[in-house]
Amino acid sequence: MKRRDLLISSAIGSALLMLNKHSMAADLPSSQSTSVPIAANTHGVIPTEWIDPISKKKIIRLSQIDNSKSLYFHDNAFTHDSRYMVMNTPEGIGLYDFSTHSHSLLAEGQYEVIMVSYAKPICYARKYTAEFKGKDNANLFDNVEYYAIDIPSGKQTFIGIFPQGFITSINADDTLMAGAYATEFVELQPGPKVANTDGGYNALGPDGKPLNFAEAKELRMAERLAKNIPMEIFTIDIKTGKRKVVTSSRDWLNHVQFSPADPRKIMYCHEGPWHMVDRIWTIDINGKNKQKIHQRSMNMEIAGHEFFSFDGKTVYYDLQTPRGEVFWLATYNLETQQRHWYHLERNEWSVHYQISRDGKLLAGDGGDHEMVARAEDGKYIYLFEPEIIQDIAVSAPNAAQLIRPGKLKTTKLVDMHKHDYRVEPNLQFSPDGKYLVFRSNMHGPIHAYAVEL
Repeated sequence: MKRRDLLISSAIGSALLMLNKHSMAADLPSSQSTSVPIAANTHGVIPTEWIDPISKKKIIRLSQIDNSKSLYFHDNAFTHDSRYMVMNTPEGIGLYDFSTHSHSLLAEGQYEVIMVSYAKPICYARKYTAEFKGKDNANLFDNVEYYAIDIPSGKQTFIGIFPQGFITSINADDTLMAGAYATEFVELQPGPKVANTDGGYNALGPDGKPLNFAEAKELRMAERLAKNIPMEIFTIDIKTGKRKVVTSSRDWLNHVQFSPADPRKIMYCHEGPWHMVDRIWTIDINGKNKQKIHQRSMNMEIAGHEFFSFDGKTVYYDLQTPRGEVFWLATYNLETQQRHWYHLERNEWSVHYQISRDGKLLAGDGGDHEMVARAEDGKYIYLFEPEIIQDIAVSAPNAAQLIRPGKLKTTKLVDMHKHDYRVEPNLQFSPDGKYLVFRSNMHGPIHAYAVEL
């Protein structure tokens, strides 16, 4: 869950989703909105910093413009030295300098960040050059330009216009971009959008009454999945603009992300209600070595919101056995095939999880009582320390081939009780481990914040 999760025409379908994330239509720039937002709910003055009453940790506001958003959780927002972080704002690409604690605009206009390079001080971005025309427009992506923008100078290098698809990731050596393309546009969030949220899923239940946000989202996603729209995952050579198809399917392909370390490895998902799909997949850029990362073994078992460790060796994902009852943060090592499952309590379940650059710490952004965990006291930003449950006395003969169980030692970092989870907080650790960044509407408009670690 940019913009996140963006499905635009062909890929808007995938893209709209990639932007709430990436569920996501809400994260499209204002020029892409097809409906008028409902009036905002403001809570008065928005503090620039405060001390969390539970953790006693300092929290600072990174954004100056209302409804600014930090990036989707697996889209790198930081320069390698941790000095700069980018964000999306209604006025353009925001840039926060942690060395001076100052905010500026890196690019002004209808820009949207894709991600920051892992190796260079470059922000990859898209620019919208025309209004969204709706599903009858054959090539919505004719109106999207792609740029590499130097940090902090703002100098722009035009990459190209790529009408067949929506680009969402750049590889580890800055040679390729990747995205998804669908042959038909489907709007996942029809109807009015709710101000200060990620958009607004609207749907009626069998009794004719409105469903809540989570229920309406699942219904809309099931409807989209059932359409079996032809799709492609593709790459674009940044220097030449050459387009190559990686894989094709009538499954709903989404959340395309390159490994942070291996420039040839892509992870993607089969999108839809998680209990209806085999979600998590990896593939090489040449279309070979396609691998399903998790095999369901229980009815209503679900897995998703997958992301790489920063060394590219391990895939992390939310696992529930079954859905809404037993909660794990699961891992799969791509080199050794070893699996670890770390248990969480109901209140600790989070919309998204994240890992520090050194792999020692994890974090979660919590959830409310309407979401899958139905947590009555889950509205916190959490810090987790993973602990393996060790064998007692004698190990099983095949212990090395079995799933290694573990648990997460939990610290509450930020009280999120005033946060409306129709905005996904989308955590990111700064590379130096000093901050955990998130977005929140706890004070009314959405802003980007950082809690000191």
